[in-house]
Amino acid sequence: MTARKQAAAKKKAAARKKQAKRAKAKGGTPANGCGSQFRQTFKNIDDVLWKEAGCSSELDYTEQTSWLLFLKYLDDLEQEKAMEAELRGKSYEYIIDEAHRWSSWAAPKKADGTFDHDDALTGDDLIAYINDELFPYLRGFKQRASSPDTIEYKIGEIFGEIKSKFQSGYSLRDALELTDELRFRSQKEKHELSALYEEKIKRMGNAGRNGGEYYTPRPLIRAMIQVVNPRIGDRIYDGAAGSAGFLCESYEYLRERDLTTSQLNTLQTKTFYAKEKKSLAYVIGIMNMILHGVEAPNIIHANTLSENISDIQEKDQFDVVLTNPPFGGKERKEVQQNFPIKTGETAFLFLQHFIKSLRAGGRAGIVIKNTFLSNTDNASIALRRELLQHCNLHTVLDCPGGTFQGAGVRTVVLFFDKGTPTRRIWFYQLDPGRNMGKTNPLTDADLTEFIDLQATFADSPKSWSLDAKNIDPATLDLSVKNPNGDEELVHRSPEAIIEGIAILDAESAAVLGKIKALL
Repeated sequence: MTARKQAAAKKKAAARKKQAKRAKAKGGTPANGCGSQFRQTFKNIDDVLWKEAGCSSELDYTEQTSWLLFLKYLDDLEQEKAMEAELRGKSYEYIIDEAHRWSSWAAPKKADGTFDHDDALTGDDLIAYINDELFPYLRGFKQRASSPDTIEYKIGEIFGEIKSKFQSGYSLRDALELTDELRFRSQKEKHELSALYEEKIKRMGNAGRNGGEYYTPRPLIRAMIQVVNPRIGDRIYDGAAGSAGFLCESYEYLRERDLTTSQLNTLQTKTFYAKEKKSLAYVIGIMNMILHGVEAPNIIHANTLSENISDIQEKDQFDVVLTNPPFGGKERKEVQQNFPIKTGETAFLFLQHFIKSLRAGGRAGIVIKNTFLSNTDNASIALRRELLQHCNLHTVLDCPGGTFQGAGVRTVVLFFDKGTPTRRIWFYQLDPGRNMGKTNPLTDADLTEFIDLQATFADSPKSWSLDAKNIDPATLDLSVKNPNGDEELVHRSPEAIIEGIAILDAESAAVLGKIKALL
């Protein structure tokens, strides 16, 4: 083993120890018991939403919880900054005016600090206030903000996209009083709330067939981050952000270091960048990053694929791309015109965008359907050629079926560096030794061997290397074919088979619906 590889292996081993410690901490209960208290509050809010006529799904629950949490967080943040300013003998200029602050309408208090029920709006009066006064006021911040990277602009964006679905002012009053029990003052409290919010996003992701748009398994994200190894000063990008899981986990990964004030400022304002097309995912992504500690996330509400990649200049490029773009979607002809390789497959358009968005020397970890490695259509072959000629595709992680709940497809993770052609590709076939599913999700432990072996590109019964000279120049087929013996046949459980049938039925129904609409 070369000295460079030994150093890299030691560095990744140290990172793994920190990662394992953090993963363990996420699963534990804090000593002060606030975790169990916050968990019960989240459950109680869900109970209120379940009874609310305007909310009918996990997506609704997460959406409505998000705007409540955001306004409570903002109020706590402003109170904290006001106290800090007072200690320095300075005044603090509030973002939200007094009439619209949480403490004025959501949770008015008496002089002794107890809840003032006499002064609190409820019933039809509360619904009217939210819909006719509060939300229009908050939406107006988008026009009043000095620039898109301010918290004021994010407030306007969020409340321009989200609507209150509460029909009962009494249910909303209950939800407000429960939300007021949550605190965002200490880092520990924010950590607990972010973990609970992640659980909510996971449930939402598992609730529907398109859950992968919102939720990528966090153990897979953490493994991808360890391989790509982002550093302070890197500009990290996800153009298909979803719930911003990649950016949140990258923040946690970088935040574990001992950072200077200047580095902390860089982490807050010049590190994380994202785009998200869908309104709900955009709102959830911002809220998720805020709960993890990024005060004004640089997430833009836009369709990434609407940008012509020939317009991407060096100043627009990034050091790191970490992402799981949507797969299975189809894009219109006019969108395809933004790309040199024309294809209706959404994921393949995203891959072209991400390659162009990387600076020379930039690193990427991208989830994609495993059929990308072997499809024989002209677009797939041309895209593989583009990747192999202009990037060093050094690692391919083959994920088992069931890694993504409800996706119904097998996936791989492509790891590559931009600027040099591919010479040798290291493959790893992930086999947790069990059927993957809702009751048996991916864990950090499942990926430990992959991270260990990837540090030195070591061969094993599950890993091997392919010399680029041995790739068929006509087809550029990169299919995962383990040369280390026959693959063991793994029989799917009855539950997994039934879930697969349900997914196919839903897809068939959607296709039939489109056909009927054309008749």
